[in-house]
Amino acid sequence: MLKVLLAGLGVRGRYWAEVINRSERAETVGYVDPQQPALDRACTEFGQRPTFDTVKAALDALDDVDALVLANPPIGREEIIQLAVARKLPMLIEKPLALDLEEANILVKIAESANVSMMVGLNFRYLGVTIETMKLLADNAIGKPEFARFTYERWRDGRRPDLNKYPLTMEHPMLWEQSIHHFDLMRYVYGQDPTIVQCHTWNPSWSMYDDDTNVSAIFQFDGGMTVNYQGTWQSNWTVPGFEWRTDCTEGVITQREQFGALYYAKSADESLTSVELPPHERWISETSGLFSAFVSHVVDGEPLQCSGRDHLMSLAMLEACIQSSRQNTAIRVQDLLPDG
Repeated sequence: MLKVLLAGLGVRGRYWAEVINRSERAETVGYVDPQQPALDRACTEFGQRPTFDTVKAALDALDDVDALVLANPPIGREEIIQLAVARKLPMLIEKPLALDLEEANILVKIAESANVSMMVGLNFRYLGVTIETMKLLADNAIGKPEFARFTYERWRDGRRPDLNKYPLTMEHPMLWEQSIHHFDLMRYVYGQDPTIVQCHTWNPSWSMYDDDTNVSAIFQFDGGMTVNYQGTWQSNWTVPGFEWRTDCTEGVITQREQFGALYYAKSADESLTSVELPPHERWISETSGLFSAFVSHVVDGEPLQCSGRDHLMSLAMLEACIQSSRQNTAIRVQDLLPDG
């Protein structure tokens, strides 16, 4: 059994506690959170474990830790990562790794220099709908993808008690907290990296957030793909909207819900054909897939997925969007990547 220290028991941390609790190959050996009510709740819901207010206190007290799952906000993580590296603990860290590309690069270098594995929590890669989309593309069932439209519309009420509050005041909350998933999915599903982006970000008049929640961008990729992206956390309708449509040489693939509803059609088809998807428990199924890949890497020596180094390219996409909007010009993504 992989013995895991879970640090951070907020919204995502509670899902992590559930996923680790259900795992047949891992167990939680301690909880870390600065808030005592969060620690008490975790012990009540997921079983009594030693509790600590800092990762340092936990590592000083516990000898039987094999890995760290870090689900705290992406702010000031260097000290924690240094502590994990000193103990040679592989890490699974919630996205984004940091709210700054240069800072993220520093964190990646810390882990790489010590040969310690760092996996980033990009759980959307492990959705059943993502896996089936990639199968359609790999089978060449609809031909080669050439362009796509990705639309995400959400009224995210940041005042809800079950949501993290720090996005209300952070810069570019939509990009850093939500679009990072979408940009990573583009790279992952198409197997291509971005070259150029033209972007505009803004905040609608009714927004409860301090900074921009709307993103409109056009990406060009090194394999020839063009993706038109529009995302918002402040759609002025509480009913969510989602569509990811990929036009290929022989037809289209379209995903019409964030966690499912996958269809395809050949060019001459009069209607879409539905793709059967596996059962899905929201926030649990795909997080379990991510955690399983982490355990397989640490215990079985399988290749590391969602590495910190790979994550830097997706963060460069975010930074390129910000710079493009500020400068009102196209930005070359590669130019923003820090030195390895």
